[in-house]
Order: sequence, then C-alpha cells, then structure tokens
Amino acid sequence: MKSDIKRLVLKIGSSGLNHPQGGLNDAALVEIVELIVEFNKRGVECVLVSSGAVAAGMGQLGLTSRPRDVAGKQAAAAVGQGVLIEKYAQHFEKHGLVCAQVLITRTDLSDASRYRNAQNTLERLLRFHVVPIINENDTVAVEELCFGDNDRLSALVAGLVHADLLVILTDVDGLYTANPKKDASARLVEEVEDVSEVMGMAGGVGSQLGSGGMITKIKAAEIATRFGIGLLLLNSERTPELTGLLQGQQPVGTYFVPSKHRLIGRKRWIAYGGLSEGSIIIDDGAVRALAEEGKSLLAKGITGVEGNWDRKELVRIINKEGQEIARGLSELSSAEVEQVKGLHSEQMLNLISDLEGEEVVHRDNMTLMGEPGAR
Repeated sequence: MKSDIKRLVLKIGSSGLNHPQGGLNDAALVEIVELIVEFNKRGVECVLVSSGAVAAGMGQLGLTSRPRDVAGKQAAAAVGQGVLIEKYAQHFEKHGLVCAQVLITRTDLSDASRYRNAQNTLERLLRFHVVPIINENDTVAVEELCFGDNDRLSALVAGLVHADLLVILTDVDGLYTANPKKDASARLVEEVEDVSEVMGMAGGVGSQLGSGGMITKIKAAEIATRFGIGLLLLNSERTPELTGLLQGQQPVGTYFVPSKHRLIGRKRWIAYGGLSEGSIIIDDGAVRALAEEGKSLLAKGITGVEGNWDRKELVRIINKEGQEIARGLSELSSAEVEQVKGLHSEQMLNLISDLEGEEVVHRDNMTLMGEPGAR
C-alpha cells in the first residue's frame, strides 16, 4: 500500500456509529472527526461516507428495531439525517473545519451529466477545504433505484473524487477464510490481489442497525480496485491506527490491491454508474470477440434482445447463459437490434441507412465486466 496518500475516502457503517439500543455513539463520532482533522493537518483531503441516519432516527423515535418497510425507513432517515449532520458540524467546528452534507440517490449517478455534476460539486467542496459527508438520500429514494448499501456508494464516490485509498470501517477485523465465530481454523486474509477469488468467502448480512454484510464490502472492493483504487477493510476499533498509513504502516485488516488495468473516464460510468435499460444476448463467437480480442459488437453475433431502449442508451451484453460480459452504449434502439440481429454488417447497413458505422456497440463505448484486466 502506498504511503503518499493525498485524498482518502472513509466509510463508516451504522454499527460503528450507533449504540445497539439506538441513538448515536458520540465517542465513535468524535473519533472519526478527530481522525479526519489529523489527516487534514497532514495535507490529506478526506471525504466521509457515513451511514447512521436511519439508526439515529430510531433513537429519536424510540424504535428498538429497524423499520422493514420503505416508508418506515424513510421516516426514520428524515428524522435522523438532521441529527447526524448537526453532530458532525458541531465537532468539526471545534477544530475550525466546515463540513457539508451531500445526499445522493442512484439516479444522480445514472445520468452521465448528473454524474459529472456530482463530481464537480465534490471537487469544489474539497477545493474550499470543506469535508463532504455523503449518504444515500434515504428519504426519497425508491427501492429499485437505491444503491442498497453505503459500501457500494463509497466505492463509486472514491471513483468520483479520484481517491488514492478507500477505507471501509466495520465491526469485524476484515475478511476471513471462514466465519471465525463458527470455525476456529478461520484466518484473516490480509491482502487480496484478485477480488473474484474471494467472492465465495462472504455471506450473511450485517448488524441489526445496518443493511450491509461482507458480500457488499467485497463488491465495493471490486468496483474500487477496477478504478485503480486500493480498499482497506478495517475494524472501527482500530480507527486511530489509520494515521500510521502516512508512514507506510498498515493497520491489521484486509487490503484489496488495485487493478493494474484500471478503468478511467467514461468507462467507469458505463461499468458502475449508469443504469442499464435492457440486455443484448450474444453467441459464443461474439463473446470471444469482445472478451479476448477487444472488438466491438456487431449484429452478426447477436441472438436476442431483452427490454426496451432508445439509441445511445446503456445496455447489458450477456451470453446465452445470462452471464454479463460487458456493458455499453447501443448505437441502435431495442427495436432496431431486434431487426438486425444475426445479420452481416452490409445487410444491417442496407436495412438501417443512417448509421455512422457498422458497430451495434462500439468498443470505445463499452466496458467488459468481471475481469480485473477488462478493457
């Protein structure tokens, strides 16, 4: 792990900020603030992705269990969000720092222009030496357009701000080879070079106050590492040890090594920011052309269409077993793809004459999924 960190994204979950019976744990919140203050003094910009709004609202409302329905969660978040940001603002102010609340929904990152706007806003806040505190806008987000957990959100934010490192603070020491509560032989995995090799080690949900589990953290690691950003999974009890990173001292946890073939620019948004409108099903030959030869998708290799979309919208490209091979911007609408599937390029261009090229999805507007070295 490199020690020349200039920009850091910290994510803390509900379990690290709240008492099990509800309400904010002021000591834990102060610890996070003081850590960010220390990093700030050493010239490191910090972005905080903070859970805790729903749990804080539970404390205010006297609830002993997390609401299960969407309206209940949103009501608790509406109450708790104000409590949470007020606490942060008070503690940062004691150290002469200003913080800003940034609430994001899935749709804020699904549109390319809104994605850039969110990126520009965060960059301007950091230029003003403000600490952005980010959370999903739980009070308005609908379930199908939610991030689902702040682990994924933190990875996308790390990509937005071009962070050098993402740290996810949790209530366990890191990733284990098995459940340490059930298997005495379980050992901590201190470093992961290939995220795909550890997917099977994760399972189960998080604490009663949170919505995530180990699987969400590994999926966050997949996103961050493909962006070329390392991810450190750390027990929140070791929070003070993070300042040692600047001296090259890595706290005991699990570090996910960034991919050597990182996604940059628009390819990041295509892979993880945008929402796909449907799927294009391709044959084995097309799978090889995309995955092994780095080629564009032509009509000849298409066997089917799922969903409805217009030209230039984002689609998934899947094989006949339903496995996602790539994502990209389709040059044709779903109706047009249905018309030209299986045709040679000359036949397609004779049928649809206003196209600039023969590609249904050009490789420059496509990102391969599932492989660390994907183009």
